[in-house]
Amino acid sequence: MARLLFDPSGKHKEVFELGSGVNRLGRSSECDFQLDHYSVSGVHCEVVLSPQGLLLRDCGSTNGTLLDGQPVHEAWLTTGQVIQVGALKLTVEMTDAPVVIPKIEREIPTPPVVLSDGGILCRRHPKAHATHRCTHCHELLCDACVHRLRRKGGKLHLFCALCSHDCVLLGEDKSKKKSFLSELKSTIRLPFTRKKGGEKS
Repeated sequence: MARLLFDPSGKHKEVFELGSGVNRLGRSSECDFQLDHYSVSGVHCEVVLSPQGLLLRDCGSTNGTLLDGQPVHEAWLTTGQVIQVGALKLTVEMTDAPVVIPKIEREIPTPPVVLSDGGILCRRHPKAHATHRCTHCHELLCDACVHRLRRKGGKLHLFCALCSHDCVLLGEDKSKKKSFLSELKSTIRLPFTRKKGGEKS
């Protein structure tokens, strides 16, 4: 938001609210802001309001355009400066709407309590031991924190109360992988018959 304050009599100020784009000042009735004074040209100067700021431009006036007492052809404006159009003076006022970005305080979770026996306490239930771990967010959960779902005739599924992903018993996901030989035995079963004397056929 930008405007020009004009004080012709010294008693009260006229306010020229500047619109986006070109704002023409001069004695002509075709100007956006008419300044009826013999020292002001028909189209004396223009003030351009854009996202880049406020630009003052003289339009070839007879008596020239001054900014803080210095003649200018084109100049960027800041609040508090005084534009002199002929014998008339206007004060620049710019008010920027404050942009407030809310600060989001992210709560830092406290680390779990590890007991002397190696057990871990649940952070939501301080008196309960953690028995499960979420496979997604890695949160340690007690038995009360785990959601259970069993379909009829199906396997029991355990879900994290925080992110709804799968949970496993502590230590279950760290179990050793089966050896190649044990995998082979579980997938291929050859029928053996034992003869008398301990021989195999």
